[in-house]
Amino acid sequence: MTADTTRSKYAQVTGLPWDAVKWTDGLWNDRENTIQSVTVPHLQQMFDSEKISHVVENFRISAGETQGQHEGSVFGDGDFYKWMEAAVYTAGRTGNTKLMEQIDTYISLIGKAQQQDGYISTKQIISEKTGKGSIRMADINDFEIYNFGHLFTAACLHKRVTGKNSFLDIAVKAAGYLEKMYAAAERNGEVKTAVCPSHYMGLVELYRTTGYTRFLALAERAVKLRDSVRNGTDDNQDRIPLRSHKTIAGHAVRANYLYAGIADLCAETGNSEYSHVLDAVWHNLLEKKLYITGGCGALYNGVSPYGNFFRDQHVHQAYGYEYQLPNITAYNETCANVGLVLWAYRMFLLHPAAVYFDIIEKVMLNVNLAAVSLDGRKFFYENMLRRTPALDYELVWPLERTEYITSYCCPPNLARTLVQSSEYAYTLGENTIWTGLYGASRAHIVLKNKADFILLQETAYPFSGAVTFSVRNVQTSGTVYLNIRIPFWVETGTITLPDGSVRRLTDTDAGSYSTVQLDDKGSLHGSSVTVDFSVRVRLVTANDMVEEDINQAAIMRGPLVYCMESCDVPGKTLQGLFISTAGSWTEKTQTISGHRFTILEGTAYKLRSGSTKDKKLYQPLQYSGFSELPVHLIPYYAWDNRGPGEMKIWLPLLYGR
Repeated sequence: MTADTTRSKYAQVTGLPWDAVKWTDGLWNDRENTIQSVTVPHLQQMFDSEKISHVVENFRISAGETQGQHEGSVFGDGDFYKWMEAAVYTAGRTGNTKLMEQIDTYISLIGKAQQQDGYISTKQIISEKTGKGSIRMADINDFEIYNFGHLFTAACLHKRVTGKNSFLDIAVKAAGYLEKMYAAAERNGEVKTAVCPSHYMGLVELYRTTGYTRFLALAERAVKLRDSVRNGTDDNQDRIPLRSHKTIAGHAVRANYLYAGIADLCAETGNSEYSHVLDAVWHNLLEKKLYITGGCGALYNGVSPYGNFFRDQHVHQAYGYEYQLPNITAYNETCANVGLVLWAYRMFLLHPAAVYFDIIEKVMLNVNLAAVSLDGRKFFYENMLRRTPALDYELVWPLERTEYITSYCCPPNLARTLVQSSEYAYTLGENTIWTGLYGASRAHIVLKNKADFILLQETAYPFSGAVTFSVRNVQTSGTVYLNIRIPFWVETGTITLPDGSVRRLTDTDAGSYSTVQLDDKGSLHGSSVTVDFSVRVRLVTANDMVEEDINQAAIMRGPLVYCMESCDVPGKTLQGLFISTAGSWTEKTQTISGHRFTILEGTAYKLRSGSTKDKKLYQPLQYSGFSELPVHLIPYYAWDNRGPGEMKIWLPLLYGR
């Protein structure tokens, strides 16, 4: 969930109330409607099914309503809480009373399953009932504290949306159990790292929601105790003390959750040492370990590039070496990409700079949207940048999206993020509105200087760079500033001010904010600002240190990364295809699965060469020129909706042809 920093002492800006912004048209409105109407009920069926996930059944067994054994993943509880977050938001936004009643039923079930001491994790509760199996907090890979953390955030959102305490009471009781556990760990020195530490964010949000300072103190204690872990590893980011972190390493979900939680702590405590850590690892990620799509965590398995190579430094779903960004085997777990959005947003709340929303936009529009099918029913666990079905090896996860996978953490994480996308439209300062994600919307703005009005945004972004902001229904006026984010990709453009004057934009403005005073001649009502970011097609190359992308280019239009699928190419293969540095691309509109977007039509060049059927590792070059082929490209987020086939983002270059 997003962070409620309304009363956070060290946050420079804060979000709007959960129901203040509504998408009214365009891409985000389309995606939100699909998640609400299709994805949320689809995920509910998966969690309700005894034969598929067994998650709700595990709660029933724990509550004594049925008999049986724990089945499914150890982190199923936490995944269900993530779905509940998406469901609560959906029910609140759409007025779905039936869904809200079902949520109340689930909350009652969770309350019955919770133990008297506050403990709540179904695998261990069922083991205690049967007298066999796992014991509490014995294995960090049982994800108990991860489950607690997602319980906290879901309960806080439920309180925010409904005003009820039913779910929050369960969370408070569970946090009491963690208090005793961490106090005991501090006394006896037996400290363990919690993998995928969602509880740092959860505890800080619990403090914000309840006002109980003991939860903030518990979050600080939990983070501090990480430095007492024995035989730590980069996989869990605990090999060295937190204050010594300078590079991002290890499991990407664990890293992003950790740093998002640390950012939450900084918003409440102003800890400057932690702020320096956040800045260091953030820049290491952006400058050397982030995919063009915003995907992160390149490796499924590897060895830590830091520390002692002769110790056990296995890493999983991980950040690897600097510039280690393979395409076919790109891992980019969806949960890591969600975690990056949570982290970037919290960094922005601390220090509002355009780079953080540039990253949020890149991740959300490209890799996060790509992780769910256009119909809202199928999901990618990992997010590759190139699909070549005829591999001589098998990848860990399917090459196509699927409705259900045993590790079901990503679909509900994605659902809760996308259904709350309007939370990223604006943030507020004292008398200032900061734009975040662009999209046609209606926002109720109430500033600390008492200005109260409706802000309309009209745009077809990201397919168009034209955005108009207008003020309506002014209840209380005052001096109001609109900080307009100039995206990282902008080269030229204009901002037309309320008085009709025009401000010119150049590439030096990209990645910054431009401030406009909204009230014209002392009146807010009717004030408008028109922005035109000139959207054009451009070729993007990678740093030469990224070996996989040398002499290749990716094609972007505005914030969108484009890709080529073999179904859009004569011959149905992408092998031996090149694009020209001097080529031109024509913009057209296409519909896939009922969704319309801008595609790019152009020419590719097919290499005419001798046979390579013998598949030798190395062969003499056989070259006899190129033939031209008509091709088109689609936004990366829309790929894999037309069946199996090849896909590429990075395309070999012909210079000057």
